[in-house]
Parts: sequence; structure tokens; C-alpha cells
Amino acid sequence: MAGENDSFFKPIICKIILVLAGLAVLGIIVQFTRLAFIPVSTFSNQEFEKERGSIVDRNGAPLAVQTMFYDIGVNPGKIKNEETFAENMAMALGMSKDTVLSIIQSRRNSNFVYLKKKVDQGVYTDVKAVIDDYDYNYVTADKVDGRIYPNHSLAAHLIGYMGSEGKGMSGIEYSQQDILSSKQNGDAYEAGKNVYLTIDANLQYKLEQIAYETMAETQCESMMMIACEATSGEILSYISLPEVDLNDYGSSTQEQQFDHIRMEAYEPGSVFKIFTVSILYDEGRIKQEDGFLCDGMYEYKIPRGETIRIKCLEHHGWITARDAISLSCNDAIGQISDRIGEDEFIARIRGLGFGQKTGIELSGETPALVKDTSSSMWSARSKPTIAIGQEITVSALQMVQAATALANGGIPVKLSVISKITNKDGTIYYEHKPEYKERVFKKSTADYVLSCMETTSLRGNGTRANISDISIGTKTGTAQMADKNTRGYSDTDYLSSCIGVFPTDNPEIILYVVIEKAKGEVYGGRIAAPVIQKAANEILDHLGMSRGGAASLEHNGMITIQRGNTVQVGDVVPDFTGLNKRELSPLLDRTDLNININGSGWVTSQNPEPGTPVSENMTIGLYLE
Repeated sequence: MAGENDSFFKPIICKIILVLAGLAVLGIIVQFTRLAFIPVSTFSNQEFEKERGSIVDRNGAPLAVQTMFYDIGVNPGKIKNEETFAENMAMALGMSKDTVLSIIQSRRNSNFVYLKKKVDQGVYTDVKAVIDDYDYNYVTADKVDGRIYPNHSLAAHLIGYMGSEGKGMSGIEYSQQDILSSKQNGDAYEAGKNVYLTIDANLQYKLEQIAYETMAETQCESMMMIACEATSGEILSYISLPEVDLNDYGSSTQEQQFDHIRMEAYEPGSVFKIFTVSILYDEGRIKQEDGFLCDGMYEYKIPRGETIRIKCLEHHGWITARDAISLSCNDAIGQISDRIGEDEFIARIRGLGFGQKTGIELSGETPALVKDTSSSMWSARSKPTIAIGQEITVSALQMVQAATALANGGIPVKLSVISKITNKDGTIYYEHKPEYKERVFKKSTADYVLSCMETTSLRGNGTRANISDISIGTKTGTAQMADKNTRGYSDTDYLSSCIGVFPTDNPEIILYVVIEKAKGEVYGGRIAAPVIQKAANEILDHLGMSRGGAASLEHNGMITIQRGNTVQVGDVVPDFTGLNKRELSPLLDRTDLNININGSGWVTSQNPEPGTPVSENMTIGLYLE
């Protein structure tokens, strides 16, 4: 009985399955036929929902803004006439007919190939017109996140670059990726925030023109220039050359992509001497009137009998620390470094921020290298060599941040390249406030070294940086660069630099210039100092800073001075303590004496001491604070 029932139900079940399968196949055929007659949508109408924040300068001028690009593709198998298609599409895409033809023929058996990626709105419009005219409904255009850099290479290394997937690849675009990028909020996207940089785009452009002219004149391989507000740490101009056109980043070289300012560690050379003198003066190991005899060679005999020797370019004779800075005397600076212990010296250098990142809002910053006294790399000559700016590496950012300590009366301020961050509606999300660090120098130390730097611009190696109507303190440097092949110093490659702080009586701006591997002239005082002068003048005019505050210590013999209490110099040197610069002015008329007036304010020390017999053509140094 059971067997009969089984045999009865089997045919019925089979018929039901066949009917259902037939209905399913029929449904698929009907659906496929319906879709086949619907025209292909070649261009997406999806709204662009992701909005990346903009990067602008401190005044709101656009530097990196949101845009739309399109990736143009095609199904090669549906092209009826390849020659005609290639000819029609080539002009719209800005490509050659042969290139288009080669692309579609190479992928003839595939269902899809890109003809061109990241085309702008103008190309998109031209392509769409061709599609409409020739009914190329098998051409597609996919919307992709885009970025336009209106100023091309301006401040390129600071701004950075956004890649094809909407992610920052360098600069602010990379370090502020989370701030700039949009965030998904349910089914919608919350727009990214806008980043205001500290740079002034107009000033950046003007200083970049000076930098490009300098590169052409010196035929150097690379160059750095930083202009910084001394009191806030905000960077007004950030220049690393060569630069890259951010709108054509893909065709740039590695050299163009390299940011020297934040990524390069180098020996600073003689500019570093201002920090050596600052440390020793702050420790009370040297005084303004201390004399050091430069005979052209610093020599120091170590206990085991070896003599350390460092050459000086000149025989300067008896000079002070002020002269050591203005004349860039290796011998005197070496002798000055003898007055401090190795560990103490290195600790003070690290206290200035050397050997560590500044923490600026950029990634990839080098910490550079400050040797440990216990390191196998440390030798008996390390301390005096570091004192003159060798056997130590720094970054340009570290040099500027250390200089803020001199400009701010002994207190350094953290550098910043971000002025503020706003939400899409303009409300403030973040606003930069100066971040002052712990005091590293007494105010009297900072004032003294700034006055030494002013002397350098008036009659030292930095005279080519001097500005006639405003006081500026400078220090130049020329350093042999490392030879990667010999692991020694190159005979041809030099790093030429100059730092400027102005006005010296109330510092507002720090300006630092580095020229690498110049051809011909290489001395910093000759090729870097003039750049400081040009750039400083541009900054003064652009910011509307007051001029006319420079102290003039040179006398041409044509000035008539109303004398009150005339300073008398007879057979012996008098005590000048407490006299101001105005009361000292009559001394400049003397043709039988060389009077060096250093600094501003009132005389606090002098060289030689009161009572010293006066001799013809004697040099009298007066130090004012």
C-alpha cells in the first residue's frame, strides 16, 4: 500500500517543480528584457555628500579647496567603430587619438577600462557633450573627491597634498586629516572643518620671489626661509625650495617633495655661536669686558698629551665675546667653551630644544642630533666644535624656536602654523594662543646677546643684512656639509645661513635663511645676509611696521652735536659707567681714538678699565644696557 502511494505522489511533485522552475525562468527573462531596453545612465546624479574642509591663510585666502573630479571609463566591447570613437573622445579628453585607441584596443575583450582619471569639470562638460551627440551610453563618469590648489606651488610643503582616495599625503593635508575630512553621521556626512594657517599668502608670495631670485643668483640646490612672529611663535612665511605644483603632484620629483624645513638635519655653523655665548654669559662664566686672544688657532691640550686644534679664518687679536659673535671668531668661541663642563653645556643646549622635535603641527619632523657625552661619538674636541656649530645637527624649526628665547627676554615660545580652526558655519573650533615654555635665559642675557647681534649687523660679518632705518640683530654662518661618500666634510658643498631679529629693542620678527650648495661665493655674510635685508624690508612694508628706530653708531664727521657735559678723555681712560649714548656721542668726533659703542641704554662696563693710560689709536669698548 505504501509503495503504491509513493509511486502516485512522485509524478505530481515532479510536475509542480517543473512548473515553478519554468515560471522563475520566465520571470528572469521578462526582467532582463525590461532592463535591456532601459538606457544606460552614463553620468551619476548622486549628490556629492562628503565635504572636506578648506585650508586658508590667516586672512581667509583659499589655499586648498573642495572640488569635484571625474574618472571617465568605457565598455570597449560595445564600441562599434573604434577609430571614430577614439577620434571623437580624444579632443574632449585632451588626449591624442592614438592614445585613446591604444587604451580601448588593449582591453578589447574586457567589460571596462578607464580612459582618463581625475578630469575636471571643464573636461567633464566636453565629454558629456560628445556622449549626447553620438549616443555613447556605454561611457561612464564616476565622481571622486577632489582638491584644487589655487596658488599651485605657493607654500606647497606646508599645505601638503591630498591623494586620490581623499586622504592627505603630506603637510597640513596629512597632519590634520581628521580635522579636514568629513565624518559620517547616520545616513549623511558632517562637513570637515576649515584650517586657517598662520602664514600670510601675500607675504609668502613676496618672500618666495626673493627666494627664487636668490636660487637663480647663487645657483644653489635648495633653500629655506622662515619668517616668524617673535612673541606668538606664529610662522608668517614657510619656504622650502624647490617646491612642487600641488595640482600636478604626480609628476613631481622626490627632491621637489622633500620639505627641508621640517625634515632636514644639518650642522648649523657659526649661527649657533649666539647660543654658545648666551649659555656661557647666562651661567656667569664670561663677562662683557673679558678679553680673548685670537691668534688664528684655538688650541687645547688634553691630559693624555693630544692637542686639539680648530682654525680661525683670521688673527683677530684681543677681542671680547661681542667681537667673537660679530667677527665669527672660532678661536675665541673655543676659549669661551672651555669655561663650562661638557655635561652642563650639553644640558643647556638640550634645554633650548635642540635634539628634540618642536611639536609644530606637522608630521615627519626631525629631532636632529645632539651628542651625549657618554656616547662613543663624543671626543675631546666635541665641546669646542659644537660651540662653533659643528658636530651637532639641528632643524630650521629648532633654530627659530631657540631664537624666540632671545627675542622674548629669555622665554622661548612654541612654534605654530595653525592660526585657528572653524566649523563649516564659521564658528570657532580652535584658536591658537601662544604657548610659552620655561625660562632658559635671564632677560639680561637675552638683551646682551641681541645687542651683540646688532653690532654684527652694524660693523661685523652681517653688515649686508643691515637696514638703515630700523635696528636688526644678525648672525651669519658658513658650514662645510657632510660628504656621504667619504663620511668627512665636502670640499665643495657648503651651507650658508643668516638669522635676523628685528627691531632689536622690541623684537617682533625672527627671520632665518639657509642656502645649500651654492656655486661660487658661499660665505653666509655675502650671500645669505643680503637675503635677510631684502626679506626684512619686504616684511616691514607689508606689515606696516614703524621705521626709523635704528641706532646709528657710525659717524661720518659731518654731524654737528649740541654738547652739554662734554666727556673728556685725557691721559687716562675715564670711568664711563652710567653715561647714556647721547652723552657718549662727542667721542665719535675723536680721530685719535676708536670708540666702539655696543648696545642701548647706559654704560654698564667698559674695556679697558678706568685709569688705563691712553695711547694713540686706542680702541675703547663701551657696553650699554
